[in-house]
Amino acid sequence: MRLIGGMNFLSDTTAPAHPAILDALTHANQGFASSYGADPVSAGVKTQLCEIFETDLEVVFTVSGTASNALALSVLCPPDAMVLCHDEAHIHRDERGAPEFFTRGAKLLPLAGSHAKIAPEALSDALKQWPSDFVHATPPAVLSLSQLNESGCAYTLDELESLIGLAKARDLNIHMDGARFSNALVSLGCTPAEMTWKAGVDILSLGATKNGAMASEAVILFPSARDRLPQLLANQKRAGLMLPKMRYVSAQMAAWLKDDLWLDLARTANAAAKRLSEGLSAVDGAELVHPTHGNEVFIRLEDALAARLREAGAGFYSWPDGSARFVASWCTTDADISALLDAAG
Repeated sequence: MRLIGGMNFLSDTTAPAHPAILDALTHANQGFASSYGADPVSAGVKTQLCEIFETDLEVVFTVSGTASNALALSVLCPPDAMVLCHDEAHIHRDERGAPEFFTRGAKLLPLAGSHAKIAPEALSDALKQWPSDFVHATPPAVLSLSQLNESGCAYTLDELESLIGLAKARDLNIHMDGARFSNALVSLGCTPAEMTWKAGVDILSLGATKNGAMASEAVILFPSARDRLPQLLANQKRAGLMLPKMRYVSAQMAAWLKDDLWLDLARTANAAAKRLSEGLSAVDGAELVHPTHGNEVFIRLEDALAARLREAGAGFYSWPDGSARFVASWCTTDADISALLDAAG
């Protein structure tokens, strides 16, 4: 879809790769390097991540968030157990059964909560209803949290503590879908460690693709899950997801993390979304549906307003709940926002 005037708010996956990412790929393309992640670039990214997250960890690189989530869950949830997630979670709504496929049959139990955040009472009720010691019931094994979540909202550290505390009391493993992790991080103003392993997260799916990379994702195993690395690698290989020339994926991640580029790009996208959210909310015929914590804006538009924006060349998705989703990216400009708001009238 070609959009006039550059008003493309369809998704951050439609944005181009950042020049630093392309430069890193060119640099990685010099000479020969060991295969399947045994190259110096991949080793260097692991060192970067250990420093950023302030702990020893293991990392496995993939090229899609679905692969990262499915591989992570494959080593956290047995086939006869269950993953608890929000009803709007990507693993439930948008991955065509990949988690069930990679876990060899584990059940996903969707939970309720406003703004795509799992409500503590919903999690507590589910844990009561699904025991671990009753042969006829599917035992809960994993709690999966999206950060940012599918409504563009971030769990606060207190909210993470509450949910993860409930889950850990039942010995559940914790998975975090961090496709927009950097956007949540700069929104909360906390450290990567505080939002992950210090809060009890065992495995993080860290996404760079939505925030400036071409195709670069990482499955990060924190100390509590490092021993699962051999099985994760075996699952990755068996699934055909272990790339021979892994240096091209890890090189993107290295450039993305270098000198806090990943945080700078997230701040740019978040700031653009905030301006867009505030501007559209002030327009007659528009009503904000969810708080804007990151780079996504969900807003209900009257039909005439939505048509006017599309006629002006704006691209955005009609969401299943009847709202419109606008997504800002690292390269969204003030001119893009101004043009959209001008069209909105």
